[in-house]
Amino acid sequence: MPPVVPAGPAAVPAHVTAVAASPAAAGAGRLESIDLLRGLVMVVMALDHVRNHLHRGAESFDPTDLTRASAALFLTRWVTHFCAPVFVFLAGTGAFLWGAKGRSKDELCRYLWTRGLWLVVLELTVVNWEWRFGIRFDFIFAQVIWALGWSMIVLSLLVRLPVPAIGAFGWWMILGHNLFDGVTSERFGVFAPLWTVLHVQAPIVWAPGHTLLIMYPLVPWIGVMAAGYAFGAWMANEHPKRRRRILAVGALLLMVFAELRAYNFYGDPHPWSRQEDALYTALSFVNCQKYPPSLLFLLMTLGPALVLLGLMDRRVPALARPLIVFGRVPLFNYVVHLFLIDLVTAAFAIARYGARVREVMAHGPPPDYGYGLPVVYAVWVGVVLALYPVCGWYAGVKARSRSRLLSYL
Repeated sequence: MPPVVPAGPAAVPAHVTAVAASPAAAGAGRLESIDLLRGLVMVVMALDHVRNHLHRGAESFDPTDLTRASAALFLTRWVTHFCAPVFVFLAGTGAFLWGAKGRSKDELCRYLWTRGLWLVVLELTVVNWEWRFGIRFDFIFAQVIWALGWSMIVLSLLVRLPVPAIGAFGWWMILGHNLFDGVTSERFGVFAPLWTVLHVQAPIVWAPGHTLLIMYPLVPWIGVMAAGYAFGAWMANEHPKRRRRILAVGALLLMVFAELRAYNFYGDPHPWSRQEDALYTALSFVNCQKYPPSLLFLLMTLGPALVLLGLMDRRVPALARPLIVFGRVPLFNYVVHLFLIDLVTAAFAIARYGARVREVMAHGPPPDYGYGLPVVYAVWVGVVLALYPVCGWYAGVKARSRSRLLSYL
């Protein structure tokens, strides 16, 4: 049941009247530009996961290590940096648009914390089992779905605040969290694990023989989602200047990134430096910290994403429309694509080692395991093509069904 709004225009906040008048709020349909951008990052994300499973040397060195990685390998990894920031930011935007379609704050709050809790459980179980090729609890990764879930839980507490206050909270967290880069978990004594969860990529031993590796500390991902939620107020309002504003904000983020990065002034713990040639110097310039994401990492990724969103806001090109299918079912795509990549990886291992595969892979991939980038890209294309009809089918199921449960996958 929609919330009761007091009579009289003076009693209704401006952002609420703008949302209520918009096609998004009226249930006229999803915003295709958002689904397109979300679908694009889901497809790019699959490239990173195929590389992680099949590339030669994936387990032995960091592909963004300029002393070891080729430019092609660096860029293959670097382009996937856009995925997590855009995914989390648009999750916040989607939360605002979902609430704007006649839902009360109570409904929105309940949806966010239940969906957030579900995502955390999903990360600690199914997603980890997919990454580790089996049901195991001794070593658990807390990655992007973990950060997404906890960010939703926190957002469920924030949604009762005015939208500008939520946006300010998000951007201040994004802008200021690097001030605490020098603070180590050990300073907090018995509360050290809490600081690790919030701001440090590190393992937490929570029981003998059981470790939780915090790959995605929650700060500043909570802020990214909060900023995305406030951005949703723009997307819900069919203002004639909306496209221009989105482009301007994207360009501003890029300019701030370039200025701060050029002088190594603030925003990333790893300064860039001149390399042996111009190409590697440029790669050093954009080689920003992802774990946890630095201010410059977020400016470098969210800036171009918003520019692209602004360009696509009026009309999505026909050639790009297939990406919308992936963007309409992102979580389903995430879970299914990991399972499919696991199957492909197992098939490659069996083809290479035959009956010896269990023995050879018992303690992780052997030193000679893996393939070059051409194989990685070929498998990636195959995975994306295989996922397209499956995601299209599930998107159709969701569109035809009124079940609230389907909104959780």
